[in-house]
Amino acid sequence: MDAARRDKWIGSLCLGVTAFGWALNWPLMKILLQQWPPLFSRGLAGVASALILFSIAKARGQALDVPREAIPRLLFASFTNVFAWMGFGTVAMKFVPVSEGALIVYTMPIWATLLAWPLAGIRPKPVDIAALVLGMGGVTVLLGGGGFSFDIGRIAGIILLFAAAILFAIGNILNRVPLPMPPLVVVAWQVGLGCLVMLILGAAFEQPDYGALTAQGFACLVYMTVVPMGICYLTWFETLRRLPPSSASTGMLLVPLIGVISAALILGEPLGLREIVAMVLVLGGVTLALQKA
Repeated sequence: MDAARRDKWIGSLCLGVTAFGWALNWPLMKILLQQWPPLFSRGLAGVASALILFSIAKARGQALDVPREAIPRLLFASFTNVFAWMGFGTVAMKFVPVSEGALIVYTMPIWATLLAWPLAGIRPKPVDIAALVLGMGGVTVLLGGGGFSFDIGRIAGIILLFAAAILFAIGNILNRVPLPMPPLVVVAWQVGLGCLVMLILGAAFEQPDYGALTAQGFACLVYMTVVPMGICYLTWFETLRRLPPSSASTGMLLVPLIGVISAALILGEPLGLREIVAMVLVLGGVTLALQKA
């Protein structure tokens, strides 16, 4: 096997590990949230993950310090990429099923394409409008299953999910220039800072019952700490190093797909024609939005 084929094979394997690791986090997070509040549990897992990532970066000989001029951009990225994306999404899972959560937040590439016009002067093309129509059509199908009857909790969850997707999209647009640090160190700082704020807010306002965590909940917490925010970031960087960005980005469509299917298997959430049609429409729209990646 030549070097190019080996790189492609290893990159594809890493992509699969990343997608499955991030996808399975959705139903397991739902289980954990039955025992611990969202900000506290996500924040604790994230801070622990950041310490693991810092240790790995240090073992690789990478400098952990942040250049002074990069601090404002790092703080902004920590808010959009971690606090909003992970925090809002986790809180929303208290109110909505995994199918809604996974599909709505993964409309992010569609919003990034559209918001690039006012924020970066990149005009949307007809294919971008088609992506929005498909994506929002899928979300409409998904949310309309109960005749568009929403209680306060579900409305709050949906708003948080859209906020997470849109803020993450804004972060991707405004943070296009890489920070002057190794990628692993950048992720460690972002996850650490964003999740530390979640942990502080959770401990202060959510009043977690520390004794409520069962063995099952502890296993979910360990998984959240080690796999999606630890191992998966390492495999994601290997994916980006070995595969074209468009292939890596499109491959991430496996995450909501596997997340919805695993939620049906693990949690018994519905997976019928409505959910399948919604997935096809949303992921079709996201695929169009990613074509220029």
